[in-house]
Amino acid sequence: MNILVIDAQGGGIGKQLVARIKKECPSESIIAVGTNSIATAAMIKAGADQGATGENAVIVACRTADIIIGPVGIIITDAMLGEVTATIAQSVARAKATRILIPFNMCATLIAGITDTSTSNLINAAMESLHLCIGY
Repeated sequence: MNILVIDAQGGGIGKQLVARIKKECPSESIIAVGTNSIATAAMIKAGADQGATGENAVIVACRTADIIIGPVGIIITDAMLGEVTATIAQSVARAKATRILIPFNMCATLIAGITDTSTSNLINAAMESLHLCIGY
């Protein structure tokens, strides 16, 4: 199973996701794509099997991903301080992969029903969804 983790800015969410996936699903392949080199480096340091940076890397990685996981901003053009381009958002949204999106209320986008919760709780919920998708 190819799991694509996408993150932006400092890569903090992606770093946490990669570390948890490596720990809980060690046999799965993790590709980390950052919208910038800092985000990519953080995810590689956390244990991603492969890493790349930028818009074209997202496009290419979305073609072969079975699961895409990241903050909800990866499907919102201009999110994450403008790092998510229309092409990135479109590539993620059109991918055949299952998407697991972590619902942060940010980027001038509020998600109804989401209360203030810790990043840790959101990562835990994302991991529960991932385990359901891959069957363990």
